[in-house]
Amino acid sequence: MLEAKPMREKSVTDSEQIENSRSLIKISNFDFSYGEKQALFDINMDVKEREVTAFIGPSGCGKSTLLRCINRMNDLIEIARINRGSIELNGVDIYDERVDTTELRKRVGMVFQKSNPFPKSIYENVVYGLRIQGIKKKSMLDETVEHCLKGAALWEEVKDRLDTSGLSLSGGQQQRLCIARALAVEPDILLMDEPCSALDPVATAKVEELIHKLKERYTIVIVTHNMQQAARVSDKTAFFYLGKLIEMNATEQIFMSPERDQTEAYISGRFG
Repeated sequence: MLEAKPMREKSVTDSEQIENSRSLIKISNFDFSYGEKQALFDINMDVKEREVTAFIGPSGCGKSTLLRCINRMNDLIEIARINRGSIELNGVDIYDERVDTTELRKRVGMVFQKSNPFPKSIYENVVYGLRIQGIKKKSMLDETVEHCLKGAALWEEVKDRLDTSGLSLSGGQQQRLCIARALAVEPDILLMDEPCSALDPVATAKVEELIHKLKERYTIVIVTHNMQQAARVSDKTAFFYLGKLIEMNATEQIFMSPERDQTEAYISGRFG
């Protein structure tokens, strides 16, 4: 049970996007625990459509936990539980018992900290999700591979070796292959958990450039320890500390004139 996907609109300028975007994800009074240890406390936030939202904060502050709650990856952890609150996608509570988690995870794609291509060809990595859905028509698969590899800025680098293993690619290429694989099932949202932490500066720059392009069509939430990266790629930034959302605002304001003393102390490097 999830609402029909909205039609994607044409690309808009950054200023038009920020002015016209609507809330796609709404998190309300959300508490979350691992067993007896509470990891998130009373989280309230809206994530706007076709914006990049960055989660920042010191290790163990809850940012990756919250990210994984948005597509229910934490369901796979036996001791994980919601204490109260809700996370809504397009107005539907994703923790409603009628929600199909497989459908949810198609709508909310995930790119992990460590690139995880399958031990298959580049081609088969991209179409994996479509094959699971039972799509076999070669022309459709071929079109998806080209479209998604272009979307992930990887097509020109691999178009002549689609049959080679995805594991043969460089680290940065593997991460972009994983992004292409996520795009193939046409998600609304891309969650990225430290997507550049294992990459060199050149590969990181390519992924950051890709994020700027992808937000024309997708809503992106990125967890990063790199504050400079958050400043470069995001429209909004949320600062977490000890499981609490301390402050969320336009990225420029968070970095130039934060409202909370804790945020200013973290941004200025006094702790973290």
